Amino acid sequence: MNGGESATRDGENAQSAHYDEIGVAYDAHYSDPTSESYRELFVNLPLLGSLDLRGRDVLEAMCGSGSTAAYVLSKGAHLTGLDISAKLMSVFRARWPQARAVQGSILATGFAANSYDCIIVVGGFHHIQPLVQEAIDEAFRILRPGGYLCFAEPHSGSIPDLVRRYWYKFDPLFERAEEAIDLGALEAKNAGRFDFVFTRFAGNLAYLLVFNSLVFRMPIRLKRFYAPILLRLEAVLAPHQGRRLSCFVLCQWQKKAHVGTKVVVALTLWCVIA
Repeated sequence: MNGGESATRDGENAQSAHYDEIGVAYDAHYSDPTSESYRELFVNLPLLGSLDLRGRDVLEAMCGSGSTAAYVLSKGAHLTGLDISAKLMSVFRARWPQARAVQGSILATGFAANSYDCIIVVGGFHHIQPLVQEAIDEAFRILRPGGYLCFAEPHSGSIPDLVRRYWYKFDPLFERAEEAIDLGALEAKNAGRFDFVFTRFAGNLAYLLVFNSLVFRMPIRLKRFYAPILLRLEAVLAPHQGRRLSCFVLCQWQKKAHVGTKVVVALTLWCVIA
């Protein structure tokens, strides 16, 4: 094992141990009814609502206890959940018995090439810095041509990220590898492989105090009282947010058809016409 592989393994082991430790609290805060409402309104519908998932093979990578599972399964998809944490995957298996559950790494899934129509990552990429590109490489490998990579992540270049960087240094809820993604750099590296269907910046008051109640140590029992107001405010403020004021970004990328395939199709059509 070389130095890079060793560092990767150490980082993943640290993340696995970290989420095994905080898994119960993490699941409680991110799976309560108010967080589920936030996820449905501001993540699932804008990120996935345009896709026909019926009968499709969908992978939720770095899934935790299954943040998009209810939505994906309700659309008739064949769902696989993938996560490095044994504790969170045990919750996933119990909660979503109709889905396939795999404990493993997004950096080396072991899945066959061209085996998924859609890969979803919600809040996972920023946990594996500086290896986000390696994760996208693996996603590209296992996506079928024309398949979608859909992700929602904290992004750099925003005012909230300035606060986040400081917070990450001192809050024990975060691992040392966590860092907002550099979307511009990722787009530059992947422009030849993906079409960028859309980019939407989002996240304000409800994102902070409802969806991320664990981070701000908000008691779960109180969320039902203030969540309805903040959810409405989030919807009002969202259209006026851009990169600088948003907490996270929603991206839908589509894997391009292989150049060789396009050439073969073009030659075939030319021969038929001729």
